[in-house]
Amino acid sequence: MKQLNDLKRTIFEWRKVESKYNDLISLSELLKEEPDSSLENELSKELSSLKNEIENLEIQTLFSEEYDNHNAILSIHPGAGGTESQDWAQMLFRMYSRWAEQKGYKLETVDLLPGEEAGLKSVTFMISGNYAYGSLKSEKGVHRLVRISPFDANKRRHTSFASVDVIPEIEDVEIEIKSDDLKIDTFRSSGPGGQHMQKTESAIRITHIPTGIIAQCENERSQFQNKVTAMKVLRARIFERMQEENADKMEKLTGQKKEITWGSQIRSYVFQPYTIIKDHRTGIEVGNIQAVMDGEIDVFIRGYLHDKFEK
Repeated sequence: MKQLNDLKRTIFEWRKVESKYNDLISLSELLKEEPDSSLENELSKELSSLKNEIENLEIQTLFSEEYDNHNAILSIHPGAGGTESQDWAQMLFRMYSRWAEQKGYKLETVDLLPGEEAGLKSVTFMISGNYAYGSLKSEKGVHRLVRISPFDANKRRHTSFASVDVIPEIEDVEIEIKSDDLKIDTFRSSGPGGQHMQKTESAIRITHIPTGIIAQCENERSQFQNKVTAMKVLRARIFERMQEENADKMEKLTGQKKEITWGSQIRSYVFQPYTIIKDHRTGIEVGNIQAVMDGEIDVFIRGYLHDKFEK
């Protein structure tokens, strides 16, 4: 049913674009016969809107991997550098939050550990929406920031790093997780949430003993809800580990060397002495750094998908 609904949605979106295109052709023919400045302005605006819609639909044609239409689970961890790197982690979290908001996607914070002075020590969140993972898988890797630090009294330029991990939420894949293999700890929430969250141990940390993989959630009010969410994250992380192990086995059997992407620097965000964001995988550069930090990252997503498709 999910696959059927996805196909229906795709067909509906293409037909809507086709109908809009035909309407604009008719309006263009009318303007040739009877010029009208107000209608010409309307045509120009609608053409721009149509172009954006087509570009968004074009991205969908590049989603060819099995889990592209799943929800995405993202984790952001600052690199060495204390407050400066933690502030960078929070800036990235805001960027993805704004992107999700513009797309009409739902964002749910699973686990958030604030920094002592500013920023975030770590954050895990889920973005739910059509092709969320297919879009955001391009963000996996190390993001580099260059700017004059607002935390440096001498106004020196600093370079900070933060790693972004992206995995699909897995619901329709059978993964055997034995209850005996789980270590479940409860603790009080470390984040904001009022008196309730401080007085009760509603936060959950689940450890998968055979792999050492950990997932925790403290965002919900009830212990049960936190456990459900933590198990979703744990299942996804165990599945990712299984996929990586299978890829390693295939590499040994075939002698092929797979591309190393985790831990590599994928993008640089330079605030000073000039402003530019460069994706090191595709070579795409954007000068409007504020727009990108406000969530306009589709240009990088499209570039990554096109590059991957061509390879």
